[in-house]
Amino acid sequence: MCSRRPNRHEHAPTERRVSRRTSLTARLTLLFAVASSSVLLALGLVIGSAMERHFEEQDVDVLSGKLGLIAHTVQQHMGERLPVPLPPMLSHTFVGHEAMSVLVLDADRSVLFEAGDAHFPSMAPIVAAHADSAQPFVWSQDTTVYRGLATRITLPDQPERELIVAAAIDIAHHIQFMEAFSRTLWAFVVGAAVLSGLLGWLAARRGLAPLATMAARTAQITAQRLDARLPETQMPDELRTLVVSLNAMLARLEEAFTRLSDFSSDLAHELRTPISNLMTQTQVALSRARTAEDYQDILASNAEEFERLSKMIADMLFLAKAEHGLAVPSREAVDLRAEVDALFEFYDALAEEKPLRLLADGTAHTRGDRLMLRRALSNLLSNAVRHGTPGSAVSVSLAQDTDGVTIRVRNSGDTLPPEALGRLFERFYRADPARHHTSEGAGLGLAITRSIVVAHGGRIEADSHAGTTTFTLTLPAAAG
Repeated sequence: MCSRRPNRHEHAPTERRVSRRTSLTARLTLLFAVASSSVLLALGLVIGSAMERHFEEQDVDVLSGKLGLIAHTVQQHMGERLPVPLPPMLSHTFVGHEAMSVLVLDADRSVLFEAGDAHFPSMAPIVAAHADSAQPFVWSQDTTVYRGLATRITLPDQPERELIVAAAIDIAHHIQFMEAFSRTLWAFVVGAAVLSGLLGWLAARRGLAPLATMAARTAQITAQRLDARLPETQMPDELRTLVVSLNAMLARLEEAFTRLSDFSSDLAHELRTPISNLMTQTQVALSRARTAEDYQDILASNAEEFERLSKMIADMLFLAKAEHGLAVPSREAVDLRAEVDALFEFYDALAEEKPLRLLADGTAHTRGDRLMLRRALSNLLSNAVRHGTPGSAVSVSLAQDTDGVTIRVRNSGDTLPPEALGRLFERFYRADPARHHTSEGAGLGLAITRSIVVAHGGRIEADSHAGTTTFTLTLPAAAG
């Protein structure tokens, strides 16, 4: 069954949508516009609500004053000849408020007096209901809106007779003002949102300009320009920490890239010699007929080169595992003095040939992988014996305290320069600047030693002065 290959253009709209969603400038612009508009809208609503309460309180004050005056007038002048005397009695209460409406209801809700345009008779039940609560009420009649207030009164000479007195005022002008205010508020909010968005976009663009600078400078960094760095002094405080971290990362990348380039060059150099030897010997063997003994010698020589290649590959595999935490040492009790004595027996013949004296001092015990620790010590001893001055001594001192185990391997010889000390534990590195191939190894021994020590939670250091080179190996007190 054939499956359809996805078209690369199918993902383009999605990528554009993601780009729009993740635009920091757009987000900041929208956030700025929404925040400023929300604040303005909330402020406008608060002001509008305060104005509405102010108008209501103003109307209630006017209505309360007039209602009290009307009630007082009715209580003083009402007699048994109701309602004839009421109009002249109440006429003075409308002075200054000709638009006010007044209603007086008897106990049976019959109208005793009515004045104004509010047409209270149709509102008699509502008026009676609000007379008990003494709360203002609003109703609409035709195109006019009224706010009213009602109360109950009793006559001094007829306490059993309870009347309802109500007053209302036209609040259409208040409503018109609030509607105009609302329209102005919304227009102002919309305009402010647009203006805030524009200002926010400009501010975001200006504020994010250092990021654009960083992106442009970063785009110029290539494998050939890993020494380039981002400017730190030109960045704002919020980005300076990021720039410092990026520059530190670039420094690590440059160092790693340099090491990788050197490693590739050294690896090619180390593999070229044995492979060249194998090719030369094989071509010579094939150039003419030879005896069986000659072929055996050539095969034996090839076997030595293959063994050297195999050891180099095994060492590189071990280093790769160690760097990725895959070379996990076992944990067992290890007598380090016994391991040193055993290695002295192994290197005794080589030391006598040079000649060199092998000296050991002190004892120490730790927990770790015995074979790995022996290999690390063997690499240090092999290095010391190879580079020791004839007639001198190679010494190994062991010490143990509560802080851990310390092993020092010393030999007399050439003093190593500081730049060589800093690279001794790199793969394929030799203190000889020419790095000529010798039969003494591929330059992986000290790198393997460091990997073993680090895998055990320790550290290793090298020091060289006055013709004495010292390797100090430290293991933690509880290496298990």
